[in-house]
Amino acid sequence: MLSLLALMVATGCGGSRSDFIGSRAKDVCDAEWPVCSKVAGCILGTESYVEGRLPGKGQFIVQLPEASSVRVRFFLEDVVASGEETVVTFHEEGCRARIRESVSGRTALDLAEKVGEFSREVELTGVGDHLVEFESDMQARYVLKVEVEPLRNR
Repeated sequence: MLSLLALMVATGCGGSRSDFIGSRAKDVCDAEWPVCSKVAGCILGTESYVEGRLPGKGQFIVQLPEASSVRVRFFLEDVVASGEETVVTFHEEGCRARIRESVSGRTALDLAEKVGEFSREVELTGVGDHLVEFESDMQARYVLKVEVEPLRNR
């Protein structure tokens, strides 16, 4: 059953890994960018993506020139276990506020099965560098990308 589940996620209805990545370039996320009294490994935008393994956690910066909707999207592969919880925390510039988006492991996996990915989205109003952190006890490989849409376009 678990093997079938993993196969369904890897070949999900949302398309393939290469469809998910598109023309984006891989960022190894091993730099040191200061943000919010922390250090993030990369700045992600519409032209880059990162990949890794869960369970684990990560952080990156999203730069916003204006108030925008920010969506973090995960494509899952080789899922072994759904885990209990996946959390994505979005910080306003300067970490003056944060929005914590939590989803159960089962819900994240169900979304990935149905549409080929799962995502979390929030509206951030500040201009500048925004720290985004994620953590999950799911056992899987992931590809992560970010989409940004200015609020004035909505």
